[in-house]
Amino acid sequence: MSESLVVCDVDAELVEKLKKFRFRKETNNAAIIMKIDKDRRLVVLEEEHEGISPDELKDELPERQPRFIVYSYKYQHDDGRVSYPLCFIFSSPLGCKPEQQMMYAGSKNKLVQTAELTKVFEIRNTEDLTEEWLTEKLGFFH
Repeated sequence: MSESLVVCDVDAELVEKLKKFRFRKETNNAAIIMKIDKDRRLVVLEEEHEGISPDELKDELPERQPRFIVYSYKYQHDDGRVSYPLCFIFSSPLGCKPEQQMMYAGSKNKLVQTAELTKVFEIRNTEDLTEEWLTEKLGFFH
């Protein structure tokens, strides 16, 4: 690994919040949006949303800055079953500053491991975050 790759720690309060989020009982879509505090080199909570659709979530993301999202999504399977997969979405839009890009990319795996997530997706354009895109991605996990 190059010397310049900064891996940020995950804020302790955020770790707790992610644990609680994982075991939430609500059946609506919900999201935790996280960003990196560059000065403290920490992944921190930016916003939380309840009852948010993929299209609404897309509107919450900055167009020129990376973000990490943990999204609890109500997923309707083809056979009628409903599940609530926790999805990790790394929004890394084109046009971000390279050092910001590296800081987020270098911290992604640590955050995914900390939150114990398996459904990890990446988008390069916030416009790609749609219901269709998400259901297509989740379709691979049957």
